[in-house]
Amino acid sequence: MKEALLKDPVFGMAAEQFDRVADFLELDAEVRERCKWPKRLITVTLPVTMDDGRTEVFFGHRVQHHLSRGPVKGGLRFHPNVNIGEVAALAMWMNWKCALMGLPYGGGKGGIACDPRTMSMREQERLTRRFAQEIAPFIGPEIDVMAPDVGTTAQHMAWILDTYSTREGRFVPEIVTGKPVELQGSEGRTQATGHGVAFTITLALAKLGIKIQGTTAIVQGYGNVGSHAVDTMIGYGMKVTGISDISGAIWNAKGIDHHALHEHVSTHGGIKGFPGAEPIDPDTLLLQECDALVPAALERVITKDNAAKLKCRILAEAANGPTTPEADAIIEQRGDIFLIPDVLCNAGGVTVSYFEWVQNLQRFSWTKHEVLTKLETKLNEAFTNLNNFCEKHNCGMRLGALATGIQTVANVKQTRGLFP
Repeated sequence: MKEALLKDPVFGMAAEQFDRVADFLELDAEVRERCKWPKRLITVTLPVTMDDGRTEVFFGHRVQHHLSRGPVKGGLRFHPNVNIGEVAALAMWMNWKCALMGLPYGGGKGGIACDPRTMSMREQERLTRRFAQEIAPFIGPEIDVMAPDVGTTAQHMAWILDTYSTREGRFVPEIVTGKPVELQGSEGRTQATGHGVAFTITLALAKLGIKIQGTTAIVQGYGNVGSHAVDTMIGYGMKVTGISDISGAIWNAKGIDHHALHEHVSTHGGIKGFPGAEPIDPDTLLLQECDALVPAALERVITKDNAAKLKCRILAEAANGPTTPEADAIIEQRGDIFLIPDVLCNAGGVTVSYFEWVQNLQRFSWTKHEVLTKLETKLNEAFTNLNNFCEKHNCGMRLGALATGIQTVANVKQTRGLFP
């Protein structure tokens, strides 16, 4: 019954990962069952008046995986393929991520099945505000705090903030994170995830004894995360040789000029046609030789069909769930790829969201330098702890990261007990 409700390949992947880790940890059956399944699955219908006068009904979802350690935290995405199973998987991963990073949150995630590329900003505003109104009874600064995700931006968070604050009759900046700085958003939040991805790659390079200067990277996905990861890696002295987005993929063995690429994307809406690199098939791009391969788009792009062909030294999972369990097994068997799992690699976003939430609660603000320095401290601590765990238990980075997060949540569940 439960499995049928969440029948989705992404949730199946997250559940398979959980079961493997639960076996590894030898979790008590009662605690194991409570940790696996989300606390709340919320689906709402969202009738919206479109610009041409017709009414279109959208489906919105919000999954709150656990509130045992604090309010749930997680993004809201706009994407045509959003469904409750995918959202539940992302909420589960966010739960383990927050626990791994030592943040006082459970995992949450939301999504609306729509294509923002075909919608005007006025239509997106109506949709966002309607969702905020419908979901309002289930969210709050101590219950559920949303943030931007695929297809959404700081502007969408501003609309949620305004809708919720109007309902409450007071300004409530701590209801969302990733909002504009002028609405008490945090300095450094926009680039936090991409910055964190690049920073964890430097930690992995140091672990492997590879000098940062001149190392190469390929980035799949050039949205907020991928573009800031590119900027930060180049700032560290790395060379980005390949990039892809929804419009296509490009390659330049000598390195891509990221300033020129930014201008091209701003003008043309995608990387296709960028004159400073050659076009390349997006699937072929993933198989080019590089020091760091950075999947920064959607789930399940590293599969059993391409895992054995990867020519990277580091696989840095900037996206959530980019590697399938079958591909995981192949990569583990190969033994020549250093994996930075998603729950650590892309944790910069939720970590700086935590900093933003804390600043809002205290009505206090930090500088961009303070925020990014605190982020790097948290990531370095988590990376070190994870490496120590993996060496102690002789396990891979994925298993170690998930085990650390799941064990933390399981301990809290066991300590709090089960209310009759």
